[in-house]
Amino acid sequence: MHAEWGEVRPKAADEINGTRAMGGRIIPVGTTALRLIETAADENGMVRAFEGDTDIFIFPGYRWRVTDALMTNFHLPRSTLFMLVAAFSGLEPMLAAYRHAVTAGPRRREPSAEHRRPAEPHLLWQRLHHRANAEPRQQL
Repeated sequence: MHAEWGEVRPKAADEINGTRAMGGRIIPVGTTALRLIETAADENGMVRAFEGDTDIFIFPGYRWRVTDALMTNFHLPRSTLFMLVAAFSGLEPMLAAYRHAVTAGPRRREPSAEHRRPAEPHLLWQRLHHRANAEPRQQL
């Protein structure tokens, strides 16, 4: 998977850790943000400040450290980012969602010709609570 540069500032790490300590959910916006906070987290899910490249490759079977939900666009099947969302919400649900989106078409605008996918963002929940050292959380 491609490397991306980014940073998790100390204040952001503290806010993420504080939110989790109070039972809140961590919902990154975009796969880059998700990859950065998962890289910055230790095995117990504590996030530390981080600056640099992340080349974390997330695929089905990955043990989530921090993330509870994800706001992202659809990604093309057979791509590394599709593997990431399939790891998060399950392969079959993501394939079904993609087929539905392609069949139904976009609500507000044409699919991005560059990416050939629906352009609206979507909120994805974890299929199972399989984050490291996490207790199941109550659904909203």
